[in-house]
Amino acid sequence: MKALVVGGTGPTGPHLVRGLLERGYEVTIFHRGTHESDEIPDCVEHIHGDPHFRETIEEALEDREFDLVLATYGRLRHLSAALRGRTKRFIGIGGVAVYRGYKEPECLFPHGMMVPTREDDPRADGDNEVRFSRLMSETENAVFDDHPNATIFRYPYVYGPHQLIPREWCVIRRLLDGRRHIIVPEGGLMLATHGYAPNLAHAVLLAVDSPEESAGQAYNCGDEKTMTIRQLIEVIADTMQTPVEIVSVPNEVAVTSRALTTRDDLHHWVMDIGKLQRELGYRDQVDPVTAVRETVAWYLRNRPEPGGEIEQRLADPFDYATEDRLIEAQANALQEMRRITSSVGGERRPHAYAHPQQPGARDHRAR
Repeated sequence: MKALVVGGTGPTGPHLVRGLLERGYEVTIFHRGTHESDEIPDCVEHIHGDPHFRETIEEALEDREFDLVLATYGRLRHLSAALRGRTKRFIGIGGVAVYRGYKEPECLFPHGMMVPTREDDPRADGDNEVRFSRLMSETENAVFDDHPNATIFRYPYVYGPHQLIPREWCVIRRLLDGRRHIIVPEGGLMLATHGYAPNLAHAVLLAVDSPEESAGQAYNCGDEKTMTIRQLIEVIADTMQTPVEIVSVPNEVAVTSRALTTRDDLHHWVMDIGKLQRELGYRDQVDPVTAVRETVAWYLRNRPEPGGEIEQRLADPFDYATEDRLIEAQANALQEMRRITSSVGGERRPHAYAHPQQPGARDHRAR
C-alpha cells in the first residue's frame, strides 16, 4: 500500500509518517524541502515541490497514484483537485477557523462562538464573511466534491516540538531572562482548544484505521481538556521550577501578551470533540499537563535564537520596559480602586434557601 503525506516535517508530520509505516504503508512525503526533519526515517521517499499551486503539484507528482493521501500542508483545494481519481482515500487537514464567528465574534448573537462548538454549527459560507474563513469553508466543500469518501480534520492551534509559532516560548524566554511577572489579559482565564501534536496525529490515524466510519465526515480535534492561559503559565513555571506572579490587566492594554494568547479578543474557542470520541474512539495519548511539560523541555534543549526567525513569527516584542510600566500602572490603579471601595460592605450574602438550625425553629430569615 502506498501513502502520500503532503507536508510531513511539521509538528504532526513525523508522528503520522511513523504511524503509517507501522501500518505497513510505503510512505512518500511531498514538501518544499526547506525544512527537513531528522525524525523522518531514511526509508521514506521525498518529493520536493510546491504544494500550493495546481501546476506545481501536478509537476511534482506527475501521474503517480496512491492508496492513501494525508494532506497536512499546502493549499488543500488544489491538492484535492490534482489527486482526484488518483487515490482511494483522501484525508485533509483544515482548521477551526472555518466556523462563523471565529474571526469576527461580533457577527454572532450573542457575540462569540458558543461553548463548545460542534461540527454542525454554522460555517463561514456567506459573501459577507471573513475571506479567510469563507475560503476554508469553500475548500471543505470542494474536497468532498472531489472525494466523496474523504475525511476532514479541523485542527486547532497545534503545540509541541517544531511548532513555527510556539506560544510557550513567550513564557519560557521571559523566565530564562529573569522575569518573574507575566502580564495576561483579564486574569488569563480565556479558553481555546489546543492540540498536542502526537494527540492530533493519533486522531488522524484513527481515521486511517476506520475508513468506512470516517468516510465523508468532518471532525473537530484537539486535546480532551483545555487549559486557560493562566494554567498554561503555571505549568510552564512549575516545569522550569521558577516562581512567577501573574499580573492581570485589561485586554485593551495587554498588547505585550498578544503572542501568548494568539488573539486580540477574549471570546472562547472551545471545540466539541465528542463526535471524534464516539465514532473513532479518540482518547488523548498524552494528557495536556504532561504535553506542556514535554514541550517546555524540548524548547529548553532547542532554544530559538533571540530575535531570530521564530521570534519574528511570534511577533512578541519582549519589551520588558513597557511591561514594567504596565505592572506599575496596574498596581497603582488597583490601590486606588481599593480605596474607593473600602467603605462598601463586603459581607457574604446570606444563604438564599431555608436552613433552620433545629427542628421547628425558624431559619436565618425568620421563615
